[in-house]
Amino acid sequence: MMPTPAPAPSDDRRSPFVRLADLVAGIAPGRPALSAAVGEPQHAQPDFVGPVLAGALQGFGKYPRTEGTPEFRAAVAAWLGRRYALARPIDADREVLVLNGSREGLVNATFLARRRVAARAGAPIVLVPNPLYAAYRAGAEIAGCEVVAMPTTRESGWLPDLDALDPALLARAVVVFLASPANPQGAVASPAYLARLLEMTRAHGAYLFADECYSEIYLGSEKPAGILEVARGDYSGLLAFNSLSKRSSLPGMRVGFVAGDADFLKDFLAFRGIAAPQVPEPLQAVAVAALEDEAHVAASRALYQAKFDLADRMLGNRFGYRRPEGGFFLWLDVSEAGGGEQAALKLWKDQGLRTVPGGYLSSRDAGGTNPGDPYLRVAMVHDLATSEEVLNRLVAGLT
Repeated sequence: MMPTPAPAPSDDRRSPFVRLADLVAGIAPGRPALSAAVGEPQHAQPDFVGPVLAGALQGFGKYPRTEGTPEFRAAVAAWLGRRYALARPIDADREVLVLNGSREGLVNATFLARRRVAARAGAPIVLVPNPLYAAYRAGAEIAGCEVVAMPTTRESGWLPDLDALDPALLARAVVVFLASPANPQGAVASPAYLARLLEMTRAHGAYLFADECYSEIYLGSEKPAGILEVARGDYSGLLAFNSLSKRSSLPGMRVGFVAGDADFLKDFLAFRGIAAPQVPEPLQAVAVAALEDEAHVAASRALYQAKFDLADRMLGNRFGYRRPEGGFFLWLDVSEAGGGEQAALKLWKDQGLRTVPGGYLSSRDAGGTNPGDPYLRVAMVHDLATSEEVLNRLVAGLT
């Protein structure tokens, strides 16, 4: 008997960028194409990247160790100690692993969490913010868990409302995901919020996965808190994920890390030694240099802040715009333009500007409504002049 073909994935499960390509397929841009769709930093890479890489080329001649080089893990632990007010230092040997970009770690760690977690009080689920990073859903599906979306609204400060989080759902949860700064709204969770969420997940035997990839892109003077610093030195049941993609404008290098629960990471290392991609040692050498240097991070952050100063002036209160606390996205209410999909189509047809409908980044709720449908995501990832052009086309196309 021939195997039955798998059903086509629903829209919720398709990549937002594949859906966007389908939306504009066969439609010529009204002006020379300009993309503000992908969260891919276009800032200049740090000057030291080339020389450090050139000096480490011999590392391409051997298989990398799965856990990462001792130098890389030590650099991560040291950076975490400088960046956050930790109750105790991170153990570089037991509480840090290198990742081939944080995305694959988020997916694979969810699979392992399903194997490690105690029996759930019902069918296992993974709780995700809505909108969400698509990797969260992919990890849940690989782990055989239902995805349950936690609404994030303007009223809830663009973070899940912890008062509304049903204990019966937490009792079924394998993993609770939180991104702070949030993708795409840029909301930052306070230390009190993080501590309460950690307490809630631990009380129900779930893991808390903190996606902190935007931790260094904050648009005010206050650094976002991290999950490790509210844990009071007890890192059990929690993992913090980060990468060099956003912090150091090195998205193509694919180097990230995970830090936290030592027992989990011991099992994760064993799993990764068989099933996960290793990270070439020359790239880890560049990552070490990047983690030890804050000057390029500060310069990049200043550029993001300048771009949002532009947005403050050029958008005002159009599209419900408010300056986010972190991240590099505009999350705009374009209901008056027909919603995110119609606005994205119009901007492409009239202005040649590529943006992402908010509904492509969100899941439908129990009533079948997609809360992202009224919104549009715009990535402010270019230099200042190009970012001004993005804003000019946005305003011209939708007003």
